[in-house]
Amino acid sequence: MQRPLTADAASGNAATSADVARILGHLDPAKLLPIIELRPTVRDLEEASMWLGGDRDVFGPGTPIRGIPSRIVSILTADEDDDEPRA
Repeated sequence: MQRPLTADAASGNAATSADVARILGHLDPAKLLPIIELRPTVRDLEEASMWLGGDRDVFGPGTPIRGIPSRIVSILTADEDDDEPRA
């Protein structure tokens, strides 16, 4: 069950590192700091989380993720390309 949003989070103010941890889990500082520098809202974090969790249908079929949520996804998945075996 999700916790109710704080007044700051509901108003669209930048999310805190605690918000990031609550929504995306505890991250390595190398990923956390670039995300915080984007000054995402809680909604941005939630959209990125849904996208990463495979809930892409929430946005509509074929709808790409855009803006800050897209940048968050890029930060979190940047090293996945490096893990793929090369032929």
